[in-house]
Amino acid sequence: MSSVDTAAVQALLDQHAELERQLADPRLHADPDTARKVGRRYGELSRVVRIVRELDQARSDVEAARELAAEDPAFAAEADTLAHRVPRLETELAQLLLPRDPHDDSDVVMEIKSGEGGAESALFAGDLLRMYLRYAERHGWQAEVLDATEAELGGYKDVTVAVKSAQSGVWERLKFEGGVHRVQRVPVTESSGRIHTSAAGVLVYPEPDDVEIDVDDKDLRIDVYRSSGPGGQSVNTTDSAVRVTHLPTGVVVSCQNEKSQIQNRIRAIAVLRARLQALAEEKAQQEASEQRRSQIRTVDRSERVRTYNFPENRISDHRVNYKAYNLDAVLDGDLDGVLDALVGADRELRLRGS
Repeated sequence: MSSVDTAAVQALLDQHAELERQLADPRLHADPDTARKVGRRYGELSRVVRIVRELDQARSDVEAARELAAEDPAFAAEADTLAHRVPRLETELAQLLLPRDPHDDSDVVMEIKSGEGGAESALFAGDLLRMYLRYAERHGWQAEVLDATEAELGGYKDVTVAVKSAQSGVWERLKFEGGVHRVQRVPVTESSGRIHTSAAGVLVYPEPDDVEIDVDDKDLRIDVYRSSGPGGQSVNTTDSAVRVTHLPTGVVVSCQNEKSQIQNRIRAIAVLRARLQALAEEKAQQEASEQRRSQIRTVDRSERVRTYNFPENRISDHRVNYKAYNLDAVLDGDLDGVLDALVGADRELRLRGS
């Protein structure tokens, strides 16, 4: 493997074999958290193993084709075609060997907030929520709405959702979703048929493991209240909703979608810890990527990372010059095209800098 670190590859192959052995041991599954981490790492390394095998096979095929071409020139074209696969697979393997984001195996907490555009922005925030829920469903992930403030005409003023996976890292796929998402369409409230532009903001945090962030009870103020629906209408006869304020930082988290006050408290503190983790990393790692450091300064249409153009059925991600005309499918959860472009661009950038 001329263009990749052979020793590093072999170490990962050995690690993959060891993880496979662990997963076959019933004792591992007595600890669900450990089994989950092992399974995730095994899944990630399985991609490395697959590319290594494809690369070995491609090189073998090229060698065989060239031997045949030496005897019969008719095989020369086939040998050249096969040879083109080798550098592509070497590049893909080199990208997989890049240092990992320490949170790539993490679950995430997402916040979607309406911004400029009034009622239309709230409706668009609802569209974004449905898009992410459908994407999670397509991938077999578990998505749970933790808190939501619904708007009078539909959609959400803000909504918080946790996305989890037992196998693959959710953060690895969704970490670039943070930013201002802009929509261009004729609002349902517009009688003249004019196209309006509005925006909603998305924040994405990796959900930390229990050992990462300590939250002292004395630093918390916990208020309880009744869950409410659109227009402040009470949907619960007991004070089960919980608002947690972290006094040292002023961070406030609410959760009202669980059935009991205790469950809401647990989920609110989990979200609080995710936010505090993100704040701590931002402070400690000023060299972090712009996408991580400033996902949203203001939910302003001019600071968009992506545009959803309904009249043209077009989706555009402005960070990687991605453009496709399948907006209807994207809003139904088919996000892999744009996410692949973002992940690929990040890997190429890091590969050039390595």
